[in-house]
Amino acid sequence: MSTFISELPKVELHLHIEGTLEPEMVFALARRNGITLDYQDESALKAAYQFADLQSFLDVYYQGMQVLLTEQDFFDLTWAYLVRAYADRVRHVEIFFDPQAHTGRGVPLAAVVSGIHRALEQARQQWGLTSRLIMSFLRHLSEAEAFETLHHAEPFRQQLSGIGLDSAEKGNPPTKFSQVYAAAREQGYRLVAHAGEEGPAGYIRDALDILQVERIDHGVAAITDPPLMARLAQERIPLTVCPLSNLKLNVIKSMAEHPMLQLLHAGLCVTVNSDDPAYFGGYMNANFEALQQGLGASNEELLQLALNGVEACWLSPEEKAVLTREIRDYGEQAGIALQH
Repeated sequence: MSTFISELPKVELHLHIEGTLEPEMVFALARRNGITLDYQDESALKAAYQFADLQSFLDVYYQGMQVLLTEQDFFDLTWAYLVRAYADRVRHVEIFFDPQAHTGRGVPLAAVVSGIHRALEQARQQWGLTSRLIMSFLRHLSEAEAFETLHHAEPFRQQLSGIGLDSAEKGNPPTKFSQVYAAAREQGYRLVAHAGEEGPAGYIRDALDILQVERIDHGVAAITDPPLMARLAQERIPLTVCPLSNLKLNVIKSMAEHPMLQLLHAGLCVTVNSDDPAYFGGYMNANFEALQQGLGASNEELLQLALNGVEACWLSPEEKAVLTREIRDYGEQAGIALQH
């Protein structure tokens, strides 16, 4: 890996905390909680990480998280991710979690939120690593169940910054969740949604127009719709793109055909993220490296992608200015002076 990438300050905006559950931790938590797994050992579990599509991944993903039961489990999971993120020079993270995947198993929402939040707060105090927490609805479940989750989250409103929408995209359009998104907006949540990963570009448009999100998670299908691309560029609507995820889930056949640089040069606010790194083969630095090696991304392009992450995040303008300056200074030390 290039020194430029390893030392580049970064922001991560598309990270499912349950997707950082490494095989070693799966087995450690299974032992701690007295759970018998379907896999004999870590290598057998890793061998299952051959995914044909999003659904085949989700089947393994939901099975893996059965080991998460207590507040300490969620703290340990989140802390392990934060240690890796800090090592990758990540300065700010905005983390998704899937409450319904846990409450549906009888795990109290308080255990989930408290464990994650405690780790985020420790990282802020220890390293100055800032964060936001985003509660995602599972789109294969009903809107009524999403409303129920929104209601149960009320005691934790201070810990939650936004609402997201994830899980199986095919057959679950944004329109399915129009009312619960309107309710979340009235409660003051910031709104994002997965769209245009396996679903069509039209789902991106619906997420913007019907759900009124301010940021699109994935969004790579925009490359098939020039008018939509023009709108995304003009309105500077961020796309939180996940290169290794797209490769692992066969959204693209090889990194050489990833649309990231096309989107970047069309003026879109595209950002680099790791999605579910324990399953997809790499955290933040590995995703930047995949763009460098697979697409031939230059240091200038990687620097701009890092700056886009700051633009797209939910820090205050003052905090953004500090982080932008840090990234630009780093680029100038490397001989890169961007025009804007």
